[in-house]
Amino acid sequence: MIQDSFNRAHNYLRISLTDHCNLRCFYCMPEEDYHFTPSSKLMQADEIESLAKVFVNLGVNKIRLTGGEPLVRKDAADIINRLAKLPVKLTLTSNGSRIHEFIDVLKNANIGSINISLDTLNAEKFKLITRRDGYDQILKNIQLLLNNNIVVKINAVMMKGLNDNEINDFIGWTKDTPVHVRFIEFMPFTGNRWTSNKVFTWQEIMEVAAQRFQFEKISDDPNDTAKHYRVPGHAGTFAVISTMSAPFCGTCNRMRLAADGKMKNCLFSKQETDLLTALRNGEDVEKLIHECILQKAEALGGQFTPDFSHIETQTIQNRSMIAIGG
Repeated sequence: MIQDSFNRAHNYLRISLTDHCNLRCFYCMPEEDYHFTPSSKLMQADEIESLAKVFVNLGVNKIRLTGGEPLVRKDAADIINRLAKLPVKLTLTSNGSRIHEFIDVLKNANIGSINISLDTLNAEKFKLITRRDGYDQILKNIQLLLNNNIVVKINAVMMKGLNDNEINDFIGWTKDTPVHVRFIEFMPFTGNRWTSNKVFTWQEIMEVAAQRFQFEKISDDPNDTAKHYRVPGHAGTFAVISTMSAPFCGTCNRMRLAADGKMKNCLFSKQETDLLTALRNGEDVEKLIHECILQKAEALGGQFTPDFSHIETQTIQNRSMIAIGG
């Protein structure tokens, strides 16, 4: 068991395959001239498999593949096939743009659920947010997943004045389409131009939803990051991930492995532990994992408090979102 000093057991590992992406969402990849990690410094497929096995031996039973965009990596199919053989629930988070090229791989790996990042249901606004085209293909790929009985969760980062006017459009989408929309509060990372007045909170989201819908609370899993709701009669559901206004750190069971093999014990942690170099040098990786988790802060990486109005973004010590892997 991987346990921290606050008696939280960690059985969920998020592995970033790459910091490359074919979209340019400003809150994730802030600069067009972002310098991607050279391939020689990335974990290779066999190294990802080896590190994943170490975590599984320590009790991890869920692995999520992230990026950047994990499916832009040339050996993504090989990595998925390798990890699919482990005794874990394997899933991934994607922007959805290349799902059609990997649908057979995903089915053969028995992946039953995929998170798709989609912040708007407006094609023109999609171009504004992502600085790329591709909206129609992503919608087609969401339907392709549903047609193949793969559960689709939509991750929508809500930003005041940008897409908060689409909350009820997203909830309306769940009426006839069995998607599970998760509204995510805008979080501060290095270089993403975060300010507190752009955060559209859980409470504000619920107030907007109540203007159009009557909904009911549905149960959350013990380690859930989201608060779940359903409009009676709708095929899908909606939820809110309230990282800023109502953190859920007390039940955190998640660890992150960046594409360069650095382990983070929290999305907002300052410290990182280099597991890849240790693996390549034949060192004791298990020991490093335990040491990393024991350094985990009680909440929010120890960098700020739930009173997010006082956060000074220039003082945050972290990577950009794309370099962490979400």
